[in-house]
Amino acid sequence: MNDVLIMIFSGLGVLFILIASIGIVRMPDFFLRLSVTVKATTLGVGFILLSTVIYFGELSVTTKALAIVLFLLLTSPVGAQLIGRVSYFTGTKLWKNSVLDELKGKYNEKTHVLGSEDEENKN
Repeated sequence: MNDVLIMIFSGLGVLFILIASIGIVRMPDFFLRLSVTVKATTLGVGFILLSTVIYFGELSVTTKALAIVLFLLLTSPVGAQLIGRVSYFTGTKLWKNSVLDELKGKYNEKTHVLGSEDEENKN
């Protein structure tokens, strides 16, 4: 039974990492590539570490793998958000067919402050 679970979880992990790899090639701009790779790679690594936990079955391996998964789930979205925000503010272009730019006009380039809609309506 453990072998079947290991094959399923490691297969899912490899599939998600493959999806992330394809996403790097197929997505048209930086922001979509960043979104696809962070989400899919985080899931892929999580599934592979879960299969590692099942394979070894020791407490020390389990705690280390679960700690890695926890830190990965906490840091990947935050890191991706910061990378995306910095690249937007430094002028990385959106895809030409992008429909919505929610940050347009809300960033003050002189003070480097991101405003809200309420602040825009006051001015």
